[in-house]
Amino acid sequence: MAAEWLASSRVDYDGVGLPADVTSLNPWRLFHEWLAAAADAGVPEPGAMALATVGADGTPQVRMVLLKGADEEGLVFFTNHGSAKGLALEANPVASVLFHWAGPMRQIRATGTVARLDDAQSREYFRSRPRSSQVASWVSQQSRPLASREDLVDAVAAATRRFAGDDVPMPDWGGYVIDVAEFEFWQGMPSRLHDRARFSRTPGGWRATRLHP
Repeated sequence: MAAEWLASSRVDYDGVGLPADVTSLNPWRLFHEWLAAAADAGVPEPGAMALATVGADGTPQVRMVLLKGADEEGLVFFTNHGSAKGLALEANPVASVLFHWAGPMRQIRATGTVARLDDAQSREYFRSRPRSSQVASWVSQQSRPLASREDLVDAVAAATRRFAGDDVPMPDWGGYVIDVAEFEFWQGMPSRLHDRARFSRTPGGWRATRLHP
């Protein structure tokens, strides 16, 4: 077997656990604290998150996207509306995301319903992107078959000429916001006795539950 070493691979984590009383924690505040700590620790792309969706055929798919906004209104990311994830969210507007930070050995899961960001907000973010990224968003028929890399390069060159001297219009593209109904925080600890806590949103606020590793 080519990966025999996997079965014997062991790393003992030595993280700092959650407080004894997790009921006093605000999950949004803890989310921002952990996100900032990951950035301070030099984790590459600390805003990268694995986004899981379920399409109309019931098949789950997961891919990495970048977090571009986070507050109590939800977690924001952007994509082509006609992409695989865009179509899945149109059919089944619920998603789960996972942040994994290998250095601090922490994970956060968040789950909730998903809605499109309004066009004005999407346009504002689109205009803030580098022009090359704007052109790429216009050209890429995300998730669809591509005959060759050269075809993509040629399409970018053509779009660059087409929009020369003008603003690049926003294509069928925009933001999505996950209205988080549940958070789960995971801290790697020695001897696999990891520290986990789930926060579920209720009409009266967040309900915290400590979980077995």
